[in-house]
Amino acid sequence: MHGKFDSRHPLVGLSDELIRLNGRLKGMFAGARRSEGLGDSELTVLNAVVEADRAPTVPQIGRSLGQPRQIVQRAANSLIEAGLIEAETNPDHKRAVLLRATEQGVALKREIDARADAIAEEIAGSLDADLVRRAAGLLHDIRKELEARLRAGEKS
Repeated sequence: MHGKFDSRHPLVGLSDELIRLNGRLKGMFAGARRSEGLGDSELTVLNAVVEADRAPTVPQIGRSLGQPRQIVQRAANSLIEAGLIEAETNPDHKRAVLLRATEQGVALKREIDARADAIAEEIAGSLDADLVRRAAGLLHDIRKELEARLRAGEKS
């Protein structure tokens, strides 16, 4: 029998929807980031560094994104070479440096954001902006709670 499997945990359903939404959004906003010569990994790491509450490490970004540390490290190295982020000594760890965006990195991220805003305005049409804002806030809250549980070792 085919059809929806409604007895699964809501977090599994959320994950499925987010995977599909991510694919749609990547396609929609590809034009906002295409001209910068950076790949998806570099742009994702740049976003993680620019938007972080405090300077993250490569392993922290990897865990947050569900990406292997090596992939994040390669992207970070590329961004450092391009002058978009810089590595600082981490007083809490000898080898895991802190990553901070340079002025050039923040400016580039804001340019990409402005282009993405224009694309969103064009595409969004009658989509309720408040609904989208609330959904983003709820997703942020869910992510933060899951990250806190994972840090505390409450994996299940």
